[in-house]
Amino acid sequence: MVKAKIGDELVNMPLRLVVRFDYRGVNRPKGLFFGSKNVDRIAEENREHQATLLRNVPVQGIHIEDIDTSSETYTLFDDAMGAIVAYAPIQVTIRADMIEDVVRFIMREEFRKVELLEPEQILLTKYDIERFLFKINVELQAMQASIERRGNQR
Repeated sequence: MVKAKIGDELVNMPLRLVVRFDYRGVNRPKGLFFGSKNVDRIAEENREHQATLLRNVPVQGIHIEDIDTSSETYTLFDDAMGAIVAYAPIQVTIRADMIEDVVRFIMREEFRKVELLEPEQILLTKYDIERFLFKINVELQAMQASIERRGNQR
């Protein structure tokens, strides 16, 4: 629980926030005789798969309150790939026991935005900031290792 200041009083309460992810859909040709899927459809399938994982896979310290998959899919031209890429947004309302529990959500490639709903003010101690920075470092190292593994597979 984080310490929140409500009026002149300090209380322990969880964080409530909305995190937005945009799941990507890239067209990959399947073969000579079989057509490839629409990039919008690929992005929407990725979004549905991730929403299912969020609903069904527990994360310690995190409670998923709501998953909104109703946002429209949008497409952009990706200069690096030289192709049209679709993105399917999802907004996840979560309740977190501690601020470092949120790091695994915001360090994802699909992360786009975070909005803190509650509390209005947070009091972080020296120890809280140290744990938060340590967790960021752990997630960054895991992300780098993942990128290196993907690079070595090619």
